[in-house]
Amino acid sequence: MALAAALFVSATKLAGILVTLTVAANAFSFSRFRRRNLRPFRTPIDESADVLAVFNVGAGGGTLLCLRNLGSVGDLISRELELPAGVAGGLPLLVAMRCAGACVSGCERGEEFFFGLATAPAHVEDRLNDAWLQFAEESPCDKPESQQGPQSADAVIASAAGDGGSQQASSSSKNANKIMKKKRPLKVAMEAMIRGFEKFAEEEERDASPDEVCHHNVASWHNVPHPEERLRFWTDPDTELKLAKDTGISVFRMGIDWTRVMPKEPVDGLKDSVNYAALEHYNWIIHRVRSYGMKVMLTLFHHSLPPWAGEYGGWKMEKTVDYFLKFTMLVVDCVSDCVDYWVTFNEPHVFCMLTYCAGAWPGGHPDMLEAATSALPTGVFKQAMHWMAVAHLKAYDYIHRQRALSNPPVGVAHHVSFMRPYGLFDVASVSLANSLTIFPYVDSISEKLDFIGINYYGQEVVSGPGLKLVETDEYSESDAAFILTAYLIRRPYLLEHLLAIYAAMLMGVRVLGYLFWTISDNWEWADGYGPKFGLVAVDRANGFARMPRPSYHLFTKVVTAGRITREDRMLAWNELYRAAKEKKTRPFYRAVDKHGLMYAGGLDKPIQRSYVPRDWRFGHYEMEASSFWTLIFVVGLFISKENFSIDQRNCRRMHILKVR
Repeated sequence: MALAAALFVSATKLAGILVTLTVAANAFSFSRFRRRNLRPFRTPIDESADVLAVFNVGAGGGTLLCLRNLGSVGDLISRELELPAGVAGGLPLLVAMRCAGACVSGCERGEEFFFGLATAPAHVEDRLNDAWLQFAEESPCDKPESQQGPQSADAVIASAAGDGGSQQASSSSKNANKIMKKKRPLKVAMEAMIRGFEKFAEEEERDASPDEVCHHNVASWHNVPHPEERLRFWTDPDTELKLAKDTGISVFRMGIDWTRVMPKEPVDGLKDSVNYAALEHYNWIIHRVRSYGMKVMLTLFHHSLPPWAGEYGGWKMEKTVDYFLKFTMLVVDCVSDCVDYWVTFNEPHVFCMLTYCAGAWPGGHPDMLEAATSALPTGVFKQAMHWMAVAHLKAYDYIHRQRALSNPPVGVAHHVSFMRPYGLFDVASVSLANSLTIFPYVDSISEKLDFIGINYYGQEVVSGPGLKLVETDEYSESDAAFILTAYLIRRPYLLEHLLAIYAAMLMGVRVLGYLFWTISDNWEWADGYGPKFGLVAVDRANGFARMPRPSYHLFTKVVTAGRITREDRMLAWNELYRAAKEKKTRPFYRAVDKHGLMYAGGLDKPIQRSYVPRDWRFGHYEMEASSFWTLIFVVGLFISKENFSIDQRNCRRMHILKVR
C-alpha cells in the first residue's frame, strides 16, 4: 500500500513537472512570437498633413527591386539578419521585403505606380461548363444517376459557335441501382493551414433518405437568379470594362480558362481537343480591353482545373505539366502581342490545400488517409506544389522565348496570410502553416520570376485546429476580406490598406502597382454569390443591372487624383464609428460553431454581425491583432482581395504588382 502511494505521488510529481515544462515552453514560444511579430507599428506617414499619401501614377517605367545573385528569398533574409540558412522560412514576409530593399544596387529605377482592377474566368464568364459549374450543380445527396436526370459529360464538347462558348453534352444513365460509395463531407472546423479541412466518411448506401440533410457543394448559389451566367463577361465584356475604365485605372487583370480552350484531354494531340473559336474570342476580348486604354495582365491558371484533368488526379500527376504547357503555348501564340504582364498561377498553395488536402474544391477527391498525410514530405500537397512549380518554370521559358523583343514580365500571384495564435498552445500551428505556405513555392521558382504578386486578405486567428472568430476584431471571414460585404467598412478598409502600401514604399519597398479585387460582385468559389467583394453591386434579377457603391466613387477619386487625403479618411471613419455606436449590423457569410471556430463553408443566407467599435486604422491598431501593421509584416501590406507586385527581372528584379 505504501509502495503504491509512493508511486502515485511520484507519478503526480512527474506529471506536474511535465505540465509545468509544457506550459512554460508554450508561454516562452508565445511571448517570443508576440515580441517578434506583434509589436506596435509606428507609421512613417505624417497624419497631421492634409495629404496622407501620394502615388505617382503618371511617370514612366515602374519600380524595380533587384535581387541579382542573391539566391532564394529565405536565404536572402537569413543572410541579412545573420541567421542560419533556412531559418528565415518562418519569419514574416515583411522582413524579406525590407532586406531585399536594403540589398538593392545597380538597377535603374522607374517611378510609375499603377492602379488596376482584377477578375477571373470562373468568377465572371457565362457559357462556361467548367469544373466549378459541374461542382455547383452536383446533387448534394449523390443520388443514383437515374434519379438525377441528364448529367454533364466528363469533357466539354467544343461547339461550332462563333464565340467558342462551351456547351453541355449529356451522358447515359448506367448502373442506376447499384450500391455506390460516396464521400460525405462532415463539417469540422479545421482551418489552421489555410481555410479548411473536411473529413470524409465513406459509407455504402443505396438511395439517400428523404429526411437526410444535404449541403450544397457551393453555398449561396442555388438560391440566386441565373447563377450559371455569372457576370456574362464572355458575351458582354464591355459592361465590366467600361466600369473599370471609368475609375481611371491603367491595368486590367483577367484570365483565360483552360477548360474552355482545351475541353478534352489531348491524349492524341491537339487537333481534336482544342476549341480554337474560344481562343479567337479571348483575343477579341483582350483587344477590347486595350481599346479602353488599359494594359492587360493575363492569368493562365486561376483555381480552375479542367474536369478531365481532375478525373486522373490533376496536379498530382506529372503529365498535367505537359498538358498545361500545351495550353500555355496555344494562348501565348494567340494573344501575346497584346499582353503586358503574365501571371502563370494564382495562389497555388491555396488551390492545392482546398482541392487535394480538404476536398472542398472540385477535382481533388481525397480520402481520409490522403487528407491526413497531405502535409508530410511525401504527401499530396508537396507533390502537387512541385508539379505546379515545374509548370511555371516551363511556361516562363516559353513566354520569354516567344516574346524575346518585348520581354513582358512573368510572375505568380502568391497568397500571404498573417496568422496569429489565439492562445499559448497555438504557436506551433501558426509556425507549421507559415512553413508550408509563405516561402517554399516562391523559393522553388525564384530563378525564373520577374515579379511576385502578393494577395493579402487579412489576418487569421488560429485556435487549436481551427480559425477563431474574435468578437473584438473586424474579421475578414477567412476568404479574402468578407468584411467587404458591408459598405461602411469597405471604404476605410480600402484607404487603410493603401496607406499601408504607401508606408511600405516610404520604408524602401518598391511597389509597382495595386489591383483591387474586384469590379462587380461575382461568384466566389465554394462560397457562391454570398460574399460581396465588388465596388459595384449586381441586381441579378433585373438583367444584371449594375449599381456602383460609394466605394466605387472613392476608389475612382483616389485613382484619378493619385492621393489619399486626411478628409477622405476622416469621412470614411466617422460613418463607420457612427454605425458601431448605434449598434448597427452587417451581413456575415461564415458559419461559426458554439466555440467560435469558423467552418470552411459559407452560408446560403447571411447572419447579422455588429460593427466592432475598435480603431483598426493603419498605425493605430494594436495587438490583440494588428491587421495593418502586420501588412508591413507581410511585405508591403497588400490588400484585401487585391493584388500587387514586386519586380524582379534581368538583374533578378522583382516587381511587386498586386494580384488576387
